[in-house]
Amino acid sequence: MDNRPSRHRPVRIRSSRCEPPAQRRLLTREIGGAFVRVGLLTEGGYPYVDGDARLWCDRLVQGLGQHEFDVYAFSHSERQEAEGWVPLPPQVSRVRTAPLWTADDDGVVYGRRTRRRFAEAYGELAAALCTAPEAAAARSVSVPVDPEADRFGNALYALAELARDEGGLIGALRSETAVRALESASRAPGAVRAARTARVPDLLDVAAHIERALRPLSLDWYEDDGLGAVDLCHATTGGAAALPGLLAGHFAGVPLLVTEYGVRLRAYYLGVPGEASSAVRTLRAAFHRGLAAEVYRRAACITPGNTHARRWQERCGADRAKLRTVYPGLETSRFAEVGESPDGADPYTLVWVGRIEPAKDLVSLLHAFARIRTHEPTARLRIVGAASGAEDTAYLGHCRALAAQLFPDEAEGMHAVGDNPVSFEDIGGPAVPDPAEAYGAGAVVVLSSVVEGFPISLVEAMLCGRATVSTDVGAVVEVIGGTGLVVPPRNPRALAEACLALLRDPERRERLGAAARARALELFTVEQNVAAFHGIYLEVVSHTPVRRMPVDDSGEPLPFGVPAEAHLPGRWTGPHHPTGRPRWAEEPEHATAPARTTGSHQSHHEPVPAAEGAR
Repeated sequence: MDNRPSRHRPVRIRSSRCEPPAQRRLLTREIGGAFVRVGLLTEGGYPYVDGDARLWCDRLVQGLGQHEFDVYAFSHSERQEAEGWVPLPPQVSRVRTAPLWTADDDGVVYGRRTRRRFAEAYGELAAALCTAPEAAAARSVSVPVDPEADRFGNALYALAELARDEGGLIGALRSETAVRALESASRAPGAVRAARTARVPDLLDVAAHIERALRPLSLDWYEDDGLGAVDLCHATTGGAAALPGLLAGHFAGVPLLVTEYGVRLRAYYLGVPGEASSAVRTLRAAFHRGLAAEVYRRAACITPGNTHARRWQERCGADRAKLRTVYPGLETSRFAEVGESPDGADPYTLVWVGRIEPAKDLVSLLHAFARIRTHEPTARLRIVGAASGAEDTAYLGHCRALAAQLFPDEAEGMHAVGDNPVSFEDIGGPAVPDPAEAYGAGAVVVLSSVVEGFPISLVEAMLCGRATVSTDVGAVVEVIGGTGLVVPPRNPRALAEACLALLRDPERRERLGAAARARALELFTVEQNVAAFHGIYLEVVSHTPVRRMPVDDSGEPLPFGVPAEAHLPGRWTGPHHPTGRPRWAEEPEHATAPARTTGSHQSHHEPVPAAEGAR
C-alpha cells in the first residue's frame, strides 16, 4: 500500500479572488491615525445585491473610510452569484468569494497515515457530538462549559490542519470513513439515547450535513497573503461565516469579532425540519451548539444587536465580559419628511409593514381588526409587504381569503361599488412607492408577530413619528422603551383594544409618536452604529499583540506601519506591579540588600538617563 504523503493541492473549493471595480485608494497610516485592516466575513450577504444583512454591512464599510476592508463572502445560491455585487467603496481592497451551496470533489487521495489521522480527528468530532448532554437538545436549555467543548474544538482544529497540509477535506468528509466514525460514536458507551437510535440513513444525513458545514476548512484563505495579513476578523454572523475567523485565529493569531443581530443557533432551532428523525435532530443540534460555543469561546469580542440576542448568547456559553450590545443603524434621512410632518396620516387607518410569512401572524391581526370594525366602522387596515417562497405565498393566499370572508365588500347603497376595508399592497407600487409612504399613510403602525428578532419595521415606524402597537416578542420591548403599546402575542382581543385606545386619542398618538422618533434618533442611527464599531475595532487591536512588523520594499520597518492603538509586547506594556511602582523603580532580582551610599550621596547604581524613561 502506498504510504507516501499525498500531493498538496493549493485550491480546494472553488474560490474567487477579485479586485472591485474603480480605482483603488492607497491607504496610509498617519501620525495618531487608526487605520485597521479588517477581514469582513459574510454569509449570503454583503457584497451581493440580494443578501441578508447587506444594508448594515454596506453602511458600516461606507462609514469607516479610515479603515481597509478585505471581504470574504460565502454565497447561498448560483442565482445570488449571478445577480452581482453592490457598488464597493475605495476602502474595500479585495473581495474573495466561495459557494456554500456546492463543492466539487477535491480529488485528494490520502495515504495510510493521513487516513488514520483523519479517522482519529473525525472520530473525536463524532464522539463530541454523540456524548453531548441529551437535555441540551432542547431549544431553551443552556450549554455549560465542559470538557466536551474542548473536545469539539480540538477535533475541529485537527481537521483544519489536515485540510491545510493535505489540500482539502471534501472527499474525506464524504467518505465511508466518516459514516463509520459516526456509527462507532453513536454505539459507544456514554452516547446519548437519541444517537443510539440512529440508523444508516440518519448517519448519512448527519455526515452530509457536517460536510456542508465544514466546507470552509478546505479553502485557501488562511495563508499570510489572506486572512493571516489582517489586523482582525469581523464575522457578521455566527455559523459558517465565523468559521474562517476561528481558523485565522488558530493559524495566525488574528483576533475575532462576532456580530449577531439574530443568533444563528436560535435560527437553526427554528428552522429544523419537522420530518427529520430524533437522531438527526439531536446530532445536528449538537454540532451547531459545539460550533457556537467554540466561536463564543475564541472570540475577542461579541456584539449582539439587542438584549434578546445577548441572553441567547450567554445561555450558549458566551462570556459576559466579552459582550457589547450594538444596535443596528438605520438611514434616517428617507424617513425625515414623514417624521417631521405627522399630520398627513389618515386618523382611522392602521398599517402593517413587513415580509409576509406565518411568523408574522397576520391571521390574529385580521381577527383583531374584525373587533376594531365593530367599534370603529370607518377604520381601515393596510397590509404592505410581499411573500417569498412557496410557503409564504400560500400563507398570503390564506390571509387574502380570510380577509374576504371576514370583511365582504361593503357599499353605502344598492347602486354603489363595494370596498373591502383591508388592502394588501406591495412596496414600489403607485400607492406605496417606498416604506416611508407606507408608514405615513396610517395613524397607528401594528406589529403582530409571534417570533421576532430585532424589529426593523418597528424602528422605521418610530423614525416616522408613528405610534405603535406591538406584540411582546423578541427585542420589541427593548426597542419600544415605553413609547408604544405592547400586548401579548396571539391575543386578538388585546391587540384590538390597544389599537382602539390609540385611534380614539389623537393627542396620545402624537405624544407617543414624538417620543418614539426621539428614541430612534438617539439609539438606532447609522452614526451610532459606525462609531461603536470604530471604537470596538481599536479596542480589540489594542489588546492583541502585533504579530509582524510591516516593512517597505527595502526591508526597513515601515513608519506607522501598525495602528497607534496596537499592543506592542514589552516591559512597558506588561502587567503593573501590585504595589503600583513602575518597573524601573524596582530592585534588581539579584539584589539582597539595599545599596549603600557614600559621603557624596551618590548611589551605588548608575543613574538612569532621562531618555531611558521615555523609551
